Amino acid sequence: MPGKEEPQLHIRKQQHHDGMDLDDLLPQIGEFGCYQKLLLWLVCLPACIPCGFCAFNQLFMADTPDHWCLEPELMEYPRERRKQLAIPYDETDNGTYSKCSRYNVNWTQLLLEYDIDDLSPNTSWPVTTCLYGWEFDTSIVSSSIVIDYELVCQHDIYPTIGLAALNAGGPVGVYMFGILNDRYGRRLSFFLCLATLIFGNLACAFMPNFWLWAACRVIAGLTIPAIYQIPFIISLELVGPNYRSFVTVMTCLFYTLGLVFLAGITYLVRNWVHLAIVTSLPFLLYYIYWWFLPESPRWLLAKGRLEEASKILETLASVNEKELPDTFKFRLKQGMMLQRTRSEERRLQTGPGVGALFKTPNMRLKTILITLNWFANEMVYVGLSYYGPALGSDQYLSFLLSSLVEIPSYLACWVVMDRWGRRWPLSISMIVSGVCCIITVLLPPEAVTETLVLFLLSKFAISASFLIIYPFTGELYPTQLRGVGIGFSAYISGLGLIIIPFITYLGSEHLVLPLVIMGAVSVVVGMTSLRLPETLHHRLPQTIDEGEEFGKDWSLAECLRCVPLQPSSINTSYEDLDLETKDQVELQTQTSPHMSTPDKETALLGRRVPRRLVRQASIMETPLDSSGSMKMTCWF
Repeated sequence: MPGKEEPQLHIRKQQHHDGMDLDDLLPQIGEFGCYQKLLLWLVCLPACIPCGFCAFNQLFMADTPDHWCLEPELMEYPRERRKQLAIPYDETDNGTYSKCSRYNVNWTQLLLEYDIDDLSPNTSWPVTTCLYGWEFDTSIVSSSIVIDYELVCQHDIYPTIGLAALNAGGPVGVYMFGILNDRYGRRLSFFLCLATLIFGNLACAFMPNFWLWAACRVIAGLTIPAIYQIPFIISLELVGPNYRSFVTVMTCLFYTLGLVFLAGITYLVRNWVHLAIVTSLPFLLYYIYWWFLPESPRWLLAKGRLEEASKILETLASVNEKELPDTFKFRLKQGMMLQRTRSEERRLQTGPGVGALFKTPNMRLKTILITLNWFANEMVYVGLSYYGPALGSDQYLSFLLSSLVEIPSYLACWVVMDRWGRRWPLSISMIVSGVCCIITVLLPPEAVTETLVLFLLSKFAISASFLIIYPFTGELYPTQLRGVGIGFSAYISGLGLIIIPFITYLGSEHLVLPLVIMGAVSVVVGMTSLRLPETLHHRLPQTIDEGEEFGKDWSLAECLRCVPLQPSSINTSYEDLDLETKDQVELQTQTSPHMSTPDKETALLGRRVPRRLVRQASIMETPLDSSGSMKMTCWF
């Protein structure tokens, strides 16, 4: 009877709200108070800088200077005279000396028969390869692995293999440090990741040959992007939901700031061994953070270590000049017990796997398009970052400009995403990036400045789309498949990082060819993104069935609407869907089947627990596990 059902409703509500989540507590003790600001500005954001150093210092370790065959019998004569006599001159190739061939003549006999000033090269002389090694012009590039390991001519692809080795370590490292991060905590995993980065970077400076050097680059590559993700996760877990967009953009900006610093360091430090040391040893100072970086209270709560979490939260509240609620510990313990029970139930249930992404037609189409767009974004963004130093008259200035252009891109993207949505900004930015790349093929070889300007416009656009693709992906995949979906798409896109060095290698023969390839990929894939449904102002899918239905009614007319329509009611947008769904289900199950429809609606409206409204944030959300603790994006 209705009279006996009301207490049951009250009990269910009470159980649902007795367990206090950290997101419920933070507004009371400070979502972004003095404690979080100090930790963010002095610890977490500076901790994002090493990622850029490790990812791109290799570009300047592998500088290739002008070179030609070594001729031991002529070493006592001036360098220009040696080149004139021993090296074939190719007038058709912009008037340059051959880099990989020499005249095969007996110089001892010729010098006995003729005076050195009377000798002149004869194009009929036989030509052979560089049997005695190479000479290098060290006036601009005084030191690099190319010089020390002689990585030219038949070995000129070796620096490209080194970049591929660096990127091959990334998927393994994310998986490895992801396990450490979730099992042993954020604090320990960060310092282990930092130690791995420093060791790999330092060790490569002392390797006697290329293959040992490449092995050290794989070790350094294990930390990319884990060394960036861990402080990013710590930052997200310590601030309230309303500030996570800000934290995301700031971590991106500090990562870019690291690239700017790297441009200055590489300009000042031209010796590759010294560069490896300078971009590694200073990060030992980060171990001072051992005494200041707290463990994530969210992770401690997920592991049931309530006392440790309480101490950190008490410190947080004290620094923020707030008070921790008296009932916090009791409600927290009660909530954690309930959460653990639910987690154990979920653990015993077999969750959906990768196959669920391809089981139904609409979900399959969205998965393919999401993965394709992520692959193209990652490949083009990293490819342009690698190719920057090769453009313009000064590689250090080109790299600096290609880094600085990301800053306005991130800020503009942050504003645009919550006004124009995700789909059109993603598509437009990818198409603009691709068109700018392709136009370079129309420019003459001497148009160096114009090529650099188009490259910078392309980098600006692809940086924006790279920031959009992550939150867009998280919103398109339903909650039940979000973790496995992001993991699958990120893993496939990670393969692009191994491929892209070989695409940029093509530029050694045709400077704009890599730009044309990356531009074509960006334009074609950018157009396919318009087939994805818009997520701004839409209730996001929770279950697999909802994921299949979401975007199923896609139409060309809806697609051509650049600015998504505002919702007529707040009920369809900007809401905590999980909380509302639970409350509605509980209320609906407790209404009497004998009540009329209007009475049921009145009861539901009158009894509904107030929703906790949240902004539909345009941030790179990190997947949550069943306990609510944030997880690194594992690529496996």
